[in-house]
Amino acid sequence: MRLAIQQLTEEPSCDHNQKKTAEQKKNACKKPTPGATAGGCAFDGAQIVLVPIADAAHIIHGPMTCTGQSYNNRGTRTDKGSFHQYGFTTDLSELDIVFGAEKKLKESVRYVVEKFSPKAVFIYSTCVTAMSGEDIGAVSKEMQEELKVPVIPVDSPGFSGSKNLGNKFAGFSLINHVIGTREPEKIPMFPINLIGEYNIAGELYQVEPLFEELGITLFSKMTGNAGYDEICHAHRSKLSVVICSQALISLARQMKDKYEIPFMEGSFYGMGETRKTLVKIAENLGSDILKKRAEELCDRKEKETYEKLAPYLPILKGKRVLVYTGGVKSWSVLNQLEELGMEVVKSSTRKSTEDDIARILEYFEGNEDGLMPKGDGKTILNLMKQYDAHLLLAGGRNMYNAMKGKVPFVDVNQERHFAFAGYDGTLELARRLVYTLTSPVFEVTTRPAPWEVSFG
Repeated sequence: MRLAIQQLTEEPSCDHNQKKTAEQKKNACKKPTPGATAGGCAFDGAQIVLVPIADAAHIIHGPMTCTGQSYNNRGTRTDKGSFHQYGFTTDLSELDIVFGAEKKLKESVRYVVEKFSPKAVFIYSTCVTAMSGEDIGAVSKEMQEELKVPVIPVDSPGFSGSKNLGNKFAGFSLINHVIGTREPEKIPMFPINLIGEYNIAGELYQVEPLFEELGITLFSKMTGNAGYDEICHAHRSKLSVVICSQALISLARQMKDKYEIPFMEGSFYGMGETRKTLVKIAENLGSDILKKRAEELCDRKEKETYEKLAPYLPILKGKRVLVYTGGVKSWSVLNQLEELGMEVVKSSTRKSTEDDIARILEYFEGNEDGLMPKGDGKTILNLMKQYDAHLLLAGGRNMYNAMKGKVPFVDVNQERHFAFAGYDGTLELARRLVYTLTSPVFEVTTRPAPWEVSFG
């Protein structure tokens, strides 16, 4: 496992990793700081990738608190099953830690399989079970032979690294235990793997019709709205498309090495990025007809979208936004906001890779003043005031900071209820921004109190 971690942290397909020295590569994935594991540790990152496989059960081998920290905290949608909403855990006690809990884990796997009949079972190690030496790999192998159901170990103790590294641990489990284990009944003309799309708030539903119209088949989705079986036959796709993130590029690279499947990166945030991605997919599939079809589709969709945006654009034009989110969203939404006529005054670098930061700098034309390091609520509100920003675009945890500062706020993180991908997503984002900016509540909250008004 130590060798696997080293390989994942030195991922050769990461552009920024290729430019580092040997010593710098060792520090590629940062360790989580004490007290900040919720939403930021390797265990959480592995679950982010795998839990959307909703017809498979996910058992957390550790204390109840590990389950409580991660349970149902993402807006993943699916029609493949409901196990992504279940919190299976072995709920280890002090005695289990002292005397060992492999027997308890086996009993838990048996119970879940007999009671719920999942397509497969994923077992996640945690900090506690990794330190106490629980061999989930051996248990998984034994249970698979006994129950005749795939049981997949996911070595993902939180202390091993960041959420980004946890994403890679999940990809490591998929490539070694799932992908290539079954053959598809039929292979379509243009099958692709969509990697790094988790169908948050239903964003995949906004993108999927575009592929259907082009005649491209999402043969295997990793892992938004994915069933276990389609992950198994991902090795028969002709192309892997990594959406928005370097986190799972290691999986795409391993599939290229093992199955000779080429891969590319893309994004569906904003009309410009959507066009680039669809055209690039067509080019990589080697079809001029498909490329022409993609360009015609994008022309039509952009025209339709701008017509629908007409009532919103005058309101949004020139409005200043402070973006305080993490990872890929710290850069991917910037061009989308620019398309709506808005100006981004700053974007955070929290939980962003060096590649993410480079893309933010590209948006700000190399001006590092546009970068915002990690800050507390007071810092965010002070920057809002300093730059006279009209709106805060951030995660749900900053909603209360916005309420205290009496500033408009739109949630763009994993807990959100609205999807912002593709053409329909751009329209939805514009709608949410306008609803927020024009809400009468802000006129009321900024109005002087009756006792502050002078009556002469």
